[in-house]
Amino acid sequence: MKLGFLASGNGSSARAMVDAIAAGELAAEAGLMASNKPSAPALAWAQGLGIPAVCVPTAADPEGADKAITDAMQARGVELIVLSGYLRRLGPVLLSAYRGRILNIHPALLPAFGGEGMYGRRVHEAVLAAGAAESGATIHVVDGDYDSGPIVAQRAVPVLAGDTPADLEGRVKLMEPQFFVETMKRIANGELGLPRR
Repeated sequence: MKLGFLASGNGSSARAMVDAIAAGELAAEAGLMASNKPSAPALAWAQGLGIPAVCVPTAADPEGADKAITDAMQARGVELIVLSGYLRRLGPVLLSAYRGRILNIHPALLPAFGGEGMYGRRVHEAVLAAGAAESGATIHVVDGDYDSGPIVAQRAVPVLAGDTPADLEGRVKLMEPQFFVETMKRIANGELGLPRR
């Protein structure tokens, strides 16, 4: 299974997956790391490991960037795309070319606490404001709307008395990379199929 990664920052999930590949725990290959930010640490990290890496800025020409990202992924033979903290909406060309084969991890239990504007600290603030007893992470297929694609897997973490948004964010972030790796292992060995819509 050849993986492509999209990251705007550190690419924590991508790093965890590449570590699992190197350890022989995940039957996959890192085909490409792409970012919309030239300064993204994920790009330098990938280059340092010999993983092909490309920066495709999206703000000035979203349509051109959409095609460029798609072309780059296809040129590297990427079969499944993983969003690893990618903070741009995906375009229709990429979504069509990889329909049902783009995965994201969201720092809450969808369908609650998702949608446009629900990212980063805002998600955890919303969970606490709602008085939820638990939060967690959701791995889902990416479609054209924010956080609305079919759910692949979920894992909960407790909301503790006295939690601040930073406390809850830290607890969820600590769990996410390994949860994503474990889910990818299940996909790679055929134990878990990707849902279709």
